[in-house]
Amino acid sequence: MSNNAFIADPTMLRIGGRSITTDRTFTVVDPATGASIAEVADATPAHAIEALSVAADVQSDWAATPARARADILRRAWELVMQHSEQFARLITSEMGKPLAESYGEVTYGGEFLRWYAEEAVRINGRYAESPGGAGRILVTRQPVGTTLAITPWNFPLAMGTRKIAPALAAGCTVLIKPAAETPLTMLLLSEVFREAGLPDGVLSILPTSDAAALTAPLLSDSRLRKVTFTGSTAVGRTLLRGAAEHVLRTSMELGGNAPFIVFADADLEAALDGAMAAKMRNGGEACTAANRIYVERSVLDEFTDEFTDRMRALVVGPGDQPGTDLGPMITARQRQRVATLVDMTVAAGARIRTGGTVPEGPGYYYPPTVLTDTPEDALILREEIFGPVATIVAFDGEAAGVAAANNTPYGLAAYIYTGDIDRALRVSAAIEAGMVGVNRGILSDVAAPFGGIKESGLGRESGSEGIDEYLETKYVALR
Repeated sequence: MSNNAFIADPTMLRIGGRSITTDRTFTVVDPATGASIAEVADATPAHAIEALSVAADVQSDWAATPARARADILRRAWELVMQHSEQFARLITSEMGKPLAESYGEVTYGGEFLRWYAEEAVRINGRYAESPGGAGRILVTRQPVGTTLAITPWNFPLAMGTRKIAPALAAGCTVLIKPAAETPLTMLLLSEVFREAGLPDGVLSILPTSDAAALTAPLLSDSRLRKVTFTGSTAVGRTLLRGAAEHVLRTSMELGGNAPFIVFADADLEAALDGAMAAKMRNGGEACTAANRIYVERSVLDEFTDEFTDRMRALVVGPGDQPGTDLGPMITARQRQRVATLVDMTVAAGARIRTGGTVPEGPGYYYPPTVLTDTPEDALILREEIFGPVATIVAFDGEAAGVAAANNTPYGLAAYIYTGDIDRALRVSAAIEAGMVGVNRGILSDVAAPFGGIKESGLGRESGSEGIDEYLETKYVALR
């Protein structure tokens, strides 16, 4: 590949190693301007079944491919992503809006899944033992689940794809990807990386579409599909789980979050402020791990709130490709309006705006960094995922009250604790109802650690050595 753009036409479907045009297209928009970036081929249910047929046809061959060969392809794909990091980063910024520095960070993070699972592919183990009763011997093997449908969100258009594709390919599964309609170009670019890396035709297909429900319905009803993995809202996750029940598909669901960020009075406040900014404003707050509810022990409430507000107010808002930008636009006008409505409702209920809170004029889907205080306990903003650059700060008195407030949500993805007391950190971590807890850390995601939630935040885990288990079946062979 040259250092220039290496997709001849980044608007076509990818099925069975072929680029396919369609009669109908949909528009990808630059959220910084509202202008069109590209018209992308709109996959239909017929395209989905075609891709499934191809994937099912090559599933047994891919499963039989030596683990080292699968690993080598993933390793080459990682090298190519790193080689073309600038192209990926600029494409992510243009279709998603995040600042270029964050896009480069996503390229590094997303690429690491390819490298990590290249290493995990050759470490799929079973076991052999004698039966305790002496009746025979036990052989346990691991086999790929089979053809997988992966549905990815728009907020991390590269990393949320590689986090699913890499373990699936490492395990020996063929994959159909349905990227978000807002950000399909990054995934189409990644498909070219896999082609250059030597992935056999049919093992990976890319199906951008403007009608996700119509595309996925026939796939879920086809017995050749054996797994669905989804990152997105809890509401859509429920729908997919109902569809997956027909053929009892294996499922991985990384769903909504409503992360609490608890600051105890004994915490290092500077570190807590740094962590709160990272946990709240990574990806402009458009992240499932974002700190939605910041609970601060009352004795340090005023100091924390004043400094946090100053830091939020100082953030530079602008186009993601503009030097010095800290916060880019939101993904769509609709998403911005949803956040603005949440803020307006909270203020009407008695909350105070410390900074932000007003939709700016001009092109693009911008919303300012916003801090709310005096938020009523029953406010909708404390119960729903915000998914934007808005932070609510609420006082609490005592450890038990802080934990109770943090757990007062149907979600259980991520939580954050800042304290100087290691015993408290361990005690509260155990009491918090979440799949991931950051102790004196504002960033949780790590390619080597299991990512996922409990309660209505999902099923299964991604990343880490646990991530490949989601794509493997366990088989027991009884030997005489």
